[in-house]
Amino acid sequence: MREEDLNFHWKTVVNTIRDGIMIVDRMGQIISVNRAFETITGYRRSEAIGQSCQLLHCDICQSAHDPEDRSWCNLFRTGRIDANRCTLIRKDRRPVHVIKNASLLHGATGKVIGAVETLTDVTELVRREDQIQAFRQELHQEDGFSGILGASPAISRVFELVRNAARSDAPVIILGESGTGKELVARAIHDVGIRKAKPFVKVNCAALNESLLESELFGHVKGAFTGAFRDREGRFEAAHHGEIFIDEIGDLPPHIQVKLLRVLEEKVVERVGTNQPMPIDVRIISATHRNLDAMVAEGAFRKDLFYRINVIPIWVPPLRERLEDIPLLAESFLKGISLKTGKTIPAVSPEAMALLANYPWPGNVRELKSAFEYACVTCHENRLEYYHFPPNIVGQGSISAPRHEPGQSREETQRQQLITALQQTGGNRTAAAKILGVTRVTVWNRMKRFGIQLPL
Repeated sequence: MREEDLNFHWKTVVNTIRDGIMIVDRMGQIISVNRAFETITGYRRSEAIGQSCQLLHCDICQSAHDPEDRSWCNLFRTGRIDANRCTLIRKDRRPVHVIKNASLLHGATGKVIGAVETLTDVTELVRREDQIQAFRQELHQEDGFSGILGASPAISRVFELVRNAARSDAPVIILGESGTGKELVARAIHDVGIRKAKPFVKVNCAALNESLLESELFGHVKGAFTGAFRDREGRFEAAHHGEIFIDEIGDLPPHIQVKLLRVLEEKVVERVGTNQPMPIDVRIISATHRNLDAMVAEGAFRKDLFYRINVIPIWVPPLRERLEDIPLLAESFLKGISLKTGKTIPAVSPEAMALLANYPWPGNVRELKSAFEYACVTCHENRLEYYHFPPNIVGQGSISAPRHEPGQSREETQRQQLITALQQTGGNRTAAAKILGVTRVTVWNRMKRFGIQLPL
């Protein structure tokens, strides 16, 4: 292949690469760039070539003038830059976040003749990181606790129990229906507790068969059973000095209940295949949706184990007992969906919020989250309406928010809507405001104007 053909193909390859490429001489003067460089920086090739690479105002560049060879950049001393994150300034003065790699170029005699830099634009990733961080901060604001959202009296009692349990080292059992957020409660206890700097290990008893569950919890030695080719530590060992969360403990087989009882009483574990006890320091947090009292009465769960794990019981209320938290949960879910999909749904209509407040939610918060994910897929309007939600919810929930009736004044419609919203939320003005799509101050002013007093 002729030299001119090689040059042509080389330029084609370089201009196809999505990363910006910049070549500079020993003085830091730009001598070549590709098309991606033009896109990332906003400078045309003709504007960049011949200029100092200081043109980009990179925030990590270090000047290192040498009296002998007058090299401009510290790169000529260090020899390379590996995946350094930095910020450049575009021609239009906007910042661009990039990952920079650079290395020296040597001539035929081995002498340094310049350097080549690649610039990978990560501005969108940085923006997403900032959004996610802001979202995480919102989860810890006054309307929630360590990722658990709610302001109702029912969930506030849970927050108080979590704080008390976090100050103790006694076993905790978290009770509640499926989908209420029992794992979130367990995580909150760990995050604010005295062992927060130590491991937090989870195991779900319902997700594993009996033989696997025993090995997962207590570990095994080589040769303990077919397929045990090496020693393996169990979850209790992994949680040493920390906490272990045993989810669905009501599904624990009888013989594993015996071994767990020994862990609680003697603070030791034995791997499957050996009788050598190992001391263990672990705080146990368990959870179940089952009625353990009934299981104890039926002989399906050991009474002595039940008393050992039931030292600090925490009941997580079902969603139907804290309907006033739905607006807060809705706002959180919509923000999360927006972060993942880039689709923004600005509001939920009063009729849709009324539908959600009148549905029994057998699947609790988990079902509510799924309902919003479904609604956001089906919605192609500027807000979520009741008909965007799954058919089973629309069919079972009753939309009790009144609409404007012919002949009814606007004032009377507002009054009736306010009364309905306050009734649905048990007099909670903040939750009523969410249903009506107005501010809490507006709710207060309308109550005063219409002479509405609580309790209704």
